[in-house]
Amino acid sequence: MENVRGKNIYVGLSGGVDSAVSAALLVRAGAHVTGVFIKGWYPPGMPCTWAAERRDAMRVAARLHIPFLTLDAGPAYKRSVIDYLLAEYRAGRTPNPDVMCNRDIKFGAFYQCAKALGADAIAMGHYRSGKKDQSYFLWAVPKQILDATLFPVGNKEKGEVRALAERFNLPVAEKKDSQGVCFLGSVSVEEFLKNEFGVSPGRALDEKGEVVGEHDGVLLSTLGQRIALRNASETGPWFVLAKDIAKNELTVGKTRLPASAQTSGEILFTDANWFSESSGVVDAQYRYRGPRVQGHLGNGRFISVIPLPEIPTPGQSIVFYCSGELIGGGIITA
Repeated sequence: MENVRGKNIYVGLSGGVDSAVSAALLVRAGAHVTGVFIKGWYPPGMPCTWAAERRDAMRVAARLHIPFLTLDAGPAYKRSVIDYLLAEYRAGRTPNPDVMCNRDIKFGAFYQCAKALGADAIAMGHYRSGKKDQSYFLWAVPKQILDATLFPVGNKEKGEVRALAERFNLPVAEKKDSQGVCFLGSVSVEEFLKNEFGVSPGRALDEKGEVVGEHDGVLLSTLGQRIALRNASETGPWFVLAKDIAKNELTVGKTRLPASAQTSGEILFTDANWFSESSGVVDAQYRYRGPRVQGHLGNGRFISVIPLPEIPTPGQSIVFYCSGELIGGGIITA
């Protein structure tokens, strides 16, 4: 937030409180702020909230007396996020659509648009520390773009941001946080997948091969996911341990870690993106809100100093930190 006075800053206004407070802080710091609502792609025939979100973003811009623009990123979003998500589910892997959304849309397309219009920098309402730390989803953003991005609320707690929204009298001060994935808004991933793949009931087996219930379709679940079984022979919780797409069968267990798991401590990854080099011990996180484990990096592999507490999931992200700072990440292959 230093040295922004007089600079042209384009802020991604989502219609939520975090981006609204980010814009307000920049205005008060003397920046020339433009608010930009990024319109994504939305599932045909399903509930869509983008018009309401855009209206809230416009109300924030009006309250702050700043220019407002709409960036239609629908085609890019469909190609880079939705098509990727569906292909990964069909292949039995676990996609991370928020990572691709950030890389290609919220930062990528937005940054290119803002720079073309004369922006000195862009700003987003993401958190980069604390309980709502979203840095896990930023590892794939190109270094050039991340270096040119401001995070005005990045180191604040949610309660402080809410208090600032009330203090600034922003029209979204009491608005609830979005629980959807990226631009799906109020539509859950489960709803979206059922709409795309349909329901295909199949058997759920325990690790001994005994039937313990039924599921709604093998393509609708991911490894490690907690799942509700129909006609379950025992009380849960149940977690997905393995998937057989050809047979439409799931293997489930009472924990995310199979009894037969080989938790050696090695994770292989590809498509790495780095912000800085690191030697020595780093922290790795391979599930959002999952534990961070210490280990060493080398040639597309991470070797933990202890047995892994959870099985790594192919397709998911592994993200690396050094002294608490994001240094890069990649996509898990094994």
